[in-house]
Parts: sequence; structure tokens; C-alpha cells
Amino acid sequence: MLIDAHAHLNLYGEDLDQALLEIEDLSIFTVTNSMDPDSYGKNLEIAGRSDLVLATFGVHPWNAPLYVDRLEELNDPALTSPALGEIGLDRRFVEDESQYPAQEAVFEFLLAAARDRNQLVTLHTSGAEETVLGLLDLYGIERAIVHWYSGPVETFRELVERGTYFTFGPEVAVSEHIRALAREVPVGLLLTETDNPGGPKWLTGEPGRPHLIRDVVGALAEIRETSPGEIERTVEENFRRLVLGDPRLANACTAFTIGDDRADS
Repeated sequence: MLIDAHAHLNLYGEDLDQALLEIEDLSIFTVTNSMDPDSYGKNLEIAGRSDLVLATFGVHPWNAPLYVDRLEELNDPALTSPALGEIGLDRRFVEDESQYPAQEAVFEFLLAAARDRNQLVTLHTSGAEETVLGLLDLYGIERAIVHWYSGPVETFRELVERGTYFTFGPEVAVSEHIRALAREVPVGLLLTETDNPGGPKWLTGEPGRPHLIRDVVGALAEIRETSPGEIERTVEENFRRLVLGDPRLANACTAFTIGDDRADS
């Protein structure tokens, strides 16, 4: 089964039906990350339409200033979500330093929730990689995925040492820095993503479609000198390892079973 460990299906708008058909046709298990409570509600509705979609709650750092004085509104969705994502810090795309304290307050609130509930977290680290690493250690987060990492190699290696997983997406085909990271990441920590639909649009000018995950797999196969089939199997095994034994992610395990049945039919 193909794994898209980081997408935002709620952003497809009128193209959502076609995107879901593509997910079903290609058996792409897709984690649809949220950026605030409203998008989580939409993602839950989308996940209800497909056993191959898992919705997770998060507050993106870009939205943190809207919630820093309303943290109590985050309790219920954080409690009910099977994992937390997308959460983190941004010092690259957000240049207004006055927003940084709000980012950190919301991020730490959600890290504390993840610690207390032993939840998997998906992280946005742009330009704040060392700070995020320090907070993971401070809060004792044991299971984490870093999405679209493009930061310093030294911090990447420290995150690897603590067993952090990494999703590689469309930029792996064009960025020499990210290609080098994809070559170095241990095989057991490798995951794939699209960041659809917006992430690919940032690169190409066109919204990403679910099938783009096959291009990511192909690029990783070329970089790591193996076959696309081997990358697909490796990523599925890695994602299974992350979710097995976690009752909050039972739906993901069910989806894998459904995908296996479809592959055998």
C-alpha cells in the first residue's frame, strides 16, 4: 500500500471527490493533517467517506496567534484525535518575530497533551529545527514524524538519534539538500508524503494530486538505488510500526487490512 503520511484533504474544495476516487483507486493510505479546529472538523467528515483516510488534529504555527488566548478550545479535539498534527514552529516563512511567543505557547500546550496521552505527533519545523528538537526532549515525546524537513544536517542527525521519522515529499526530486537527507536517513525512519494540495503548488504552481505519491516513491528509489516496490514496502512497514499497538490509531490498522484485501483481489 502507498502511504501519504502528510496531506491536507480539506483544502481540495470542489476537487475533493476526484481526490478521494484517486486515493481509493491507487490504495493510498492518507493522513489528512489539520491546521485548526475548523479544518479538523472538515477532515473528520472526509475521513468518514474513506477507510483509507485518517484525520488528525493540530494547530499549524501560522494559526497559533489565533488560539494562544483560547487554549481551552483545543482540549477536546486534542483528546479525541488519534494523533496530533500538524503542530510545530515556523521561523522561515513567518518573519514577524512578535508571533513567535504565541507559536511556542500553542506548540507546548499540544506537546504536553501528546505527552500525557502518549500520542504520535507530526511536526512543522521550518527555520526552528533546533528549538523543536529541544522541546521534544523537554516534553519527553517518544513518537514523532517531522514533515518536509529541510533544515541543518546536524539537527537532522540529532533527530535521527532520538528515533524521529521523516516524511519526504515532492521537493526530494529537485532539492540537492533534501536528496542528501533522503539518502542518509536510516531505512527504518523513512516515510513518504505529498503535502497535497498546497505543498506541490508551491513548487510547480499546480495543486498536487494523490497520484503524486508515486513520483515521490520513484524519486526515493532512484536516490537510494533500489526499486519503487521496495520503497513502498519499506514505508508501509515503517508506518505500521508507528501505529501498531496504539488504540488511538486502530482505524489505520483497519485500513491496512482493507488495503491488503484489495491488493489480493
